[in-house]
Amino acid sequence: MKPVIVVHGGAGRIFKDREEGARSGVTTAALKGYSILKQGGSALDAVEEAVTSMEDDPHFNAGCGSVLNEKGEVEMDAIIMDGKNLASGAVSAVKCIANPIKLARLVMEKTEHMLLTDHGAKLFAKAMGVPEIPGEKLITERSRERWSKNLEPDSNPQEFKKDPGTVGAVAIDNEGNVACATSTGGLTNKLVGRVGDSACIGSGGYADNHVGATSTTGHGESMMKVVLARLILYHMEQGTPQGKPACHQHRC
Repeated sequence: MKPVIVVHGGAGRIFKDREEGARSGVTTAALKGYSILKQGGSALDAVEEAVTSMEDDPHFNAGCGSVLNEKGEVEMDAIIMDGKNLASGAVSAVKCIANPIKLARLVMEKTEHMLLTDHGAKLFAKAMGVPEIPGEKLITERSRERWSKNLEPDSNPQEFKKDPGTVGAVAIDNEGNVACATSTGGLTNKLVGRVGDSACIGSGGYADNHVGATSTTGHGESMMKVVLARLILYHMEQGTPQGKPACHQHRC
């Protein structure tokens, strides 16, 4: 099986002054993931590495560079899934963690659960030796400016959708195993504790060796209504013709 990895850096509008950085960021992420695959590594390792790269890149709404909630804080969601056995791990509303995708994988491999949130995820991270970093280290000047602008009385809520979106990756390795990974800072000025699609299995991502893998990005609440990631794979199973994507059929 020829290994393949595909990454995305979000569905939001990318402004001209950020195009080069964003393009370079997704290229770097794809190359890092592909390097693992070329050396015989697993699809799971490849998608984790690719998403970690984008979490570390301030051009993206994940990890460092995440947008801020209504209190001006970073709260992040992430999910990872192994198509070989449908194992999955996720975290939601986590703070002060550089790479939520790594914590999500630890949830998958070191617990009997699939999703840990907020304080519970923080305690688990500490138990696993994951270093806590100051929340300010995840906040970029641009994220702070966007947060401030959306606090203004005449701000337009639709501006939320123009921020860089969720990042993710899907891959298939030499053995034919697939995997997906998704990570996000969510919506600008979201309510404290808001969890979108990214941490929810079947909405933010899904991987099944028998069908394929998908990682979603866009307006989380809309995607959660139809469990979009799993729905896409369902339509793939059914042989939905090209040009009729599931999200269009269901008006996401």
